[in-house]
Amino acid sequence: MMTWVGGIGAGFAALCCFTGLLPFLLMALGLGSLIDIVYRDSLLFPVLGISLIIMGAGLWLTKSKSN
Repeated sequence: MMTWVGGIGAGFAALCCFTGLLPFLLMALGLGSLIDIVYRDSLLFPVLGISLIIMGAGLWLTKSKSN
């Protein structure tokens, strides 16, 4: 479960960091006023890192459980 959650979070954060996807999603949801707050690399890169750590922990726990 942790692997999936981390992978989805990392994928979404990577898409938002390296493409212009986040402003379009926020505008489509009617939350355009949050663009200045949320669309920052200082916020998105830590989210990406935490998601990758969660995914790595999930992979490590799955591997150690199978041994």
